[in-house]
Amino acid sequence: MTGRPGEPGEPGASRQEPAAGPPEVSERESGTGPPEASEQEPVVGESAVSGGEPPARKTRRFPLFTKDTARPEGGGRAAPGDAPAPARQWPMLTVLAVAGLGLLLTAVDVWRAGTLLVGVALLIGAVLRRVLPSVGMLAVRSRFTDMVTYGLLGVAIVLLALMAQPKPILEIPFLDETLHFTISS
Repeated sequence: MTGRPGEPGEPGASRQEPAAGPPEVSERESGTGPPEASEQEPVVGESAVSGGEPPARKTRRFPLFTKDTARPEGGGRAAPGDAPAPARQWPMLTVLAVAGLGLLLTAVDVWRAGTLLVGVALLIGAVLRRVLPSVGMLAVRSRFTDMVTYGLLGVAIVLLALMAQPKPILEIPFLDETLHFTISS
């Protein structure tokens, strides 16, 4: 309970707002009221608005249901609208094809090359997101966030693939000593 008058369930909720300000949106206008309410009846305290414009909302609360979301920066088509769907989404299909090839190699027991390809696919996604003005469905968040996310995950997967046992290609002595310390304790 916030103690502010005018909110449902609060003391003073039945007080009427002065008629000087803009009218509040009624349940009927917001679509939450009963459907049998006649659209022609004026609401008490509502001024007649010419031109068919709805009255301005007085509340600062977000609506109960959103109608649209903003497209991510660079989230438009990567090819003209008259091109077939695969051509419009070629950046996403490129990343998926490289990652799919990596997963296929991992499944046939060429796991190091497969995991390297999965990491490289994410790095390709980060580069495409940086270089191309429009990447289609590869754009999920803002350009900066996508680049950082794809890049960090790609670098992490590549490094883990290079350091994986047996016969690691990349050996970092600090990590090796840390592992031996935690196992021996």
